[in-house]
Amino acid sequence: MQRTSDQASDTKRWGAGALVFAALAVVGGMSNAYVISLLTIVLLFTFMGQSWNLMLGIGGQLSIGHALFVGIGAYAVAILNIKYGVTPWIGLLLGAVIAGFVGAVLAWLSFRFEVRGIYFALLTIAAAEFARIMFGGWDYVGGMQGLFYQAPSGTMDLGMLRGDARFYYFVALALAAIGVAGTELISRSYWGYVWRAMRDDEEAARALGVRTFRHKVLVVSISAATAAVGGGVLGLVQGAIFPDSIMGMAISVDVLIGPVVGGLGTAFGPLVGSMAAIPLHHAMGALGDSLGLPGLNSVAYGAVLILVVWFLPDGIWPAIVRLYEAIQLPARGRISQLRKVEE
Repeated sequence: MQRTSDQASDTKRWGAGALVFAALAVVGGMSNAYVISLLTIVLLFTFMGQSWNLMLGIGGQLSIGHALFVGIGAYAVAILNIKYGVTPWIGLLLGAVIAGFVGAVLAWLSFRFEVRGIYFALLTIAAAEFARIMFGGWDYVGGMQGLFYQAPSGTMDLGMLRGDARFYYFVALALAAIGVAGTELISRSYWGYVWRAMRDDEEAARALGVRTFRHKVLVVSISAATAAVGGGVLGLVQGAIFPDSIMGMAISVDVLIGPVVGGLGTAFGPLVGSMAAIPLHHAMGALGDSLGLPGLNSVAYGAVLILVVWFLPDGIWPAIVRLYEAIQLPARGRISQLRKVEE
């Protein structure tokens, strides 16, 4: 009986997710260029937010320097495509491999010498800043002048991942759907249970036979590789990459804001959080420019984080789920009473 109930719940959850992304596909087909461009960024950061969500929300490893992995993915695609004409698909794969390796090495060195918690987070910031400065002074990758893609011709070319704004919207939508589905599947897999146990009490997990060192390196590596894929597509969408814009601290904040606001450890949290925070960031930035108040978007980010931590510490998505369950319970009670009367 319990198994049947769980299967029904899983079917409803997957069905609801499919409806959400179907609705987003309709929105993409009907919206104007500005809305499409904004939603493309939202969806890309949803995907990259899933990588951070996987690392902290499920694996329990805090990173504040995810821009390192985003930048590796962006530069891998740009260098191969701009300098050698190689399809971005190869660049995405290579960027994911390099970022996964860098993440694994960083994690191995950190956890091997007991650098964990906030100290590991500071190490990720230092690594991201080191990479940003290094790429800024590296002439081969354009230095501070950056790298520029050829202007899109307007015709869709799936092999070279080139097209108009609507094309990139659906690419970002597909990535976001893969990210949500992947997080859901991982959270319910063996890895998901092991990582949550490691997150909640590493010593207890180790006592039960979990090789926590190996799993911490693994979750960081997978998270880094996923972020690199998102970074590669982000560079294509922007049409150019610069060290400050693709590896700066602002990228790390944009990656983590979705999961924190939406709900850490949940599949839909990064999507909901990015939908709430990133449009607000852009709107406040435009308002600040018009009023002569630079930095208003950063103030808005800070206000959103404070309000969420204060009133919704679990994030927006868990609050929505609790509200839905509160509404459903009385309805289920009435249905149960009606069935008893009929019997």
